[in-house]
Amino acid sequence: MEGEIINRVEKSGLITIDLDELKVSKNIFEVDIKKWLFEGLFLKEKEYRKEIQNHNWSQYENSYVYIHCSSDAIIPTWAFMLISAQLENHTEKIVVGNIKKLYERIYEDSINLIDFSIYNDSSVIIKGCSDKNIPLSAYHLVTTKLKPFAKSIMYGEACSSVPVFKKSK
Repeated sequence: MEGEIINRVEKSGLITIDLDELKVSKNIFEVDIKKWLFEGLFLKEKEYRKEIQNHNWSQYENSYVYIHCSSDAIIPTWAFMLISAQLENHTEKIVVGNIKKLYERIYEDSINLIDFSIYNDSSVIIKGCSDKNIPLSAYHLVTTKLKPFAKSIMYGEACSSVPVFKKSK
């Protein structure tokens, strides 16, 4: 039929992977060691251990937690270990570092659950415009996981994509 609108994207067989669709918990907490330091700068072991012991760790139940120190204090490794030991039975995931590191780990875990063999011999677009702050490492990991299976990998949208990988014939 003349004048009929044809959806060439739909006919192309392109498959879109949208990292926005990965389930990322909103239940994220920060544990800042600074609040348990003397004057925010010095760790006094006895007082620190008491604070850790008296803290309500159950508030972090089924959540994602990142542990860090926002001051320039030099914190011994065991100080982080004490907190991790308390959190372990309450949380889904614990990261020592910043929130960026936590998101990288969350996305890594979610991506590792995907069966990429379903993209065998497919042309795949990894959607580029995101409403979320998706870590660059997530795009890297998806690309790495797709390469053994996909015929081609692109980044962006079907109407405007950048070729990333094409399997040699």
